Amino acid sequence: MDQNKLNHNELIRHLRGFQRIVINTCYGGFDLSFEAKKLYLELAGIEYILDQQLDRDRQIRLGHRIIVNDTEWHSRSIDRDDPILVSVIYRLGSKANGNHAKLKVVEIPLDVEWNIAEYDGKEWVEEKHRRWS
Repeated sequence: MDQNKLNHNELIRHLRGFQRIVINTCYGGFDLSFEAKKLYLELAGIEYILDQQLDRDRQIRLGHRIIVNDTEWHSRSIDRDDPILVSVIYRLGSKANGNHAKLKVVEIPLDVEWNIAEYDGKEWVEEKHRRWS
């Protein structure tokens, strides 16, 4: 790509702005590591308690259960464009990956309406389109 085109694209990107979205790039599904979950909750100012898993094997693999408002909390409840989530992914890098997850931050133009699509847990961001039946 020639330099003028590159400079033009960077200028347009800067003027439009962009948004960051976290996706899982491998088969398995979105999940944060135990360390990333705790960091997210601490940065978000959400109080939580830690509780033992129901069995020893789950305790070894997953760590403690995280309880928020008397309910077990799961990272799947976080909006993928949450700035705190994005910050956690940048801070921890691969240490933010949960079981069967490889998380990545994707940047898209600010004015795009988007959703996350997936196949067997491997995700991508796609633009929303209208559909009639």
